[in-house]
Amino acid sequence: MAQHGDVTPDTAVPPATAPSTEPHAWWRHAVIYQVYPRSFADGDGDGMGDLAGVTAKLPYLRDLGVDAVWLSPFYTSPQADAGYDVSDYRDVDPLFGSLADAEQLIAEAHELGIRVVVDLVPNHTSDEHAWFQAALAAGPGSPERARYIFKDGRGEHGELPPTNWRSVFGGSAWTRVTEADGRPGQWYLNLFDSKQPDLDWEHPEVREEFHDILRFWLDRGVDGFRVDVAHGLAKDQSFRDWDAHTEMISGDGEAHPTSASPYWDQDGVHEIYRGWRQVLDAHNPEGDPERDRILCAEAWVTPIERLVAYTRPDEMHQAFNFDFLDSPWRAADLVERITRSLEAAQSVGAPTTWVLSNHDVVRHATRLGYPVGSPRMNGIDATCPQPDAALGLRRARAATALMLALPGSAYLYQGEELGLPDHTTLPDELREDPAYHRTKGTPEAEIGRDGCRIPLPWVGGAPGNGFGPSERTWLPQPDAYADLAANLQAGQPGSTLELYRTLLATRRELDLGVGALDWQQGYGEDVVAVVNERGTDRLLVLANLGDEAVPLPDGSEVVVASGPLTPEGLVPTDTTVWARTR
Repeated sequence: MAQHGDVTPDTAVPPATAPSTEPHAWWRHAVIYQVYPRSFADGDGDGMGDLAGVTAKLPYLRDLGVDAVWLSPFYTSPQADAGYDVSDYRDVDPLFGSLADAEQLIAEAHELGIRVVVDLVPNHTSDEHAWFQAALAAGPGSPERARYIFKDGRGEHGELPPTNWRSVFGGSAWTRVTEADGRPGQWYLNLFDSKQPDLDWEHPEVREEFHDILRFWLDRGVDGFRVDVAHGLAKDQSFRDWDAHTEMISGDGEAHPTSASPYWDQDGVHEIYRGWRQVLDAHNPEGDPERDRILCAEAWVTPIERLVAYTRPDEMHQAFNFDFLDSPWRAADLVERITRSLEAAQSVGAPTTWVLSNHDVVRHATRLGYPVGSPRMNGIDATCPQPDAALGLRRARAATALMLALPGSAYLYQGEELGLPDHTTLPDELREDPAYHRTKGTPEAEIGRDGCRIPLPWVGGAPGNGFGPSERTWLPQPDAYADLAANLQAGQPGSTLELYRTLLATRRELDLGVGALDWQQGYGEDVVAVVNERGTDRLLVLANLGDEAVPLPDGSEVVVASGPLTPEGLVPTDTTVWARTR
């Protein structure tokens, strides 16, 4: 979440330690596939995806060619924010199955050569978590309340919030409680929904609890953790006012570094993750890079020099490159962001972690269907200008082909291998995203993220397009999904699914994830042209974003292309080609 503010702080970060000596550890070049469990596959027919559904589809993911899966939260939760409001971090919500189902999924994934990364939500718990319920019962000044951020209100009777901080989901970031005696009481911080109270990471009991949660899942075989809101745990203890609109990536982070905020990207987060890294490293005492357990930061942090601080050798292994995700579809922007990202990551000895879509943003097959330079929307509904679906898919295929040719790791979001768009006409009465409900009717109104979270189509034309054994789906699928179902694309030359399979197989065969880039000149300002070098092997990657088709070098051998070339063998607009050259 990029923030806006008027303060321009010193953006320096503490110096990095020595770069890693394991350049080929699995996580440095892995392709990791995000599974959003409620929308991936339904095993029992209730219309909600579950762990049994994921386990049944593991052979599909093996055949796709990914190295690991990342599972969004499946923990016990009242589901106020689709599971990102956790009430028990050591159990599985019955909605998704059982702890035994999770253990079976991990075991079967490992048998297929797929590692498993799970989501961890440390910034906040559910208000139904046992700790928070104890805090409410115990009252002001109690040890139970010290685990969270409770403050007395301002005003004559404490009727005003302690600060003017605003929730990411709209409205105040503070919620007032009613004390046991019935009187209005203290306020607790919730940077997201009021059912997601922020933990106080100054408290040693909070830190030790999460060390234990890490060990719990490591002991069950997980290979790593994607850390939700990784930049939000530490707060400026002055609790100064900061009147800024907080939203998902806004595009102006360079003007307003996240460290300007009193609650985003505080330097104190780094000490927390050094402790976590020690816990993970203890589960691989031999230091075998193939047995590394990893941490990946979801940190909407700018500038990128502060982002890579999360991936110093004694902290996290990866951090999502949202700067790349948010790049305009222009060659100069892509070249600049790729170059800067690699340079910044290299400064701390880390890989760059590329990503184009996830469960929080409009899918790139939809996002790229708008004219270049259009403002990026936080959700799309029927009242919005509708994207050009064919254009969006063509550009999305080209963007993915460019991304998967780059050195470093990469994340894919479920269904992007089918070319799935957002549901851009979902009826408002079916929306569940708290961001939609909290901001509705306000100047900060957001349509929300439901459109990118639609259940996947597995069998075109079947009830629910094969999402499960019944016709039920927790959100309705758009009509376009029937023709994009996995069974209709499998084995079909030119389909998006087969393109992804080819890209991933070729990336692995050619070790593109550990290559070095050599930018090529002379192709014009609308072309991204780079060679991925691995020893004596050289692969030209050419993405044409211009209006005119461009030639490949004489004697080029096309390895894979995101779309058909012209009859003359030229690379048309919005197409990426991988080619061997003389």
